[in-house]
Amino acid sequence: MFTAITEQIWATDQRGSGRAYIDALIAAGFDRAAMQVTQDQSTVGNAAESLQFSVRWGDAECLIGQVGPSTGAPVTAVMPQLAEGRCLIGNTRPIDW
Repeated sequence: MFTAITEQIWATDQRGSGRAYIDALIAAGFDRAAMQVTQDQSTVGNAAESLQFSVRWGDAECLIGQVGPSTGAPVTAVMPQLAEGRCLIGNTRPIDW
């Protein structure tokens, strides 16, 4: 289901919007509090070459998606959780909408 949602959003004009992926995952029943998403724009205001989003899955795994011009097509993977239950490394965008 995670991969299908990612591919559905990728096929729209919202493909570069992290919020679109998060909103679609929430609508499908994933827990907002378990998600992370990177910025849609670079530090100079250009569209991000890729963005990542994730959902913490259980106590040990993460569902991770990466999309953007640099990936060519959506990429999804199941990976082990990082320290403190995080899925993505670095600064992520607050999911506060």
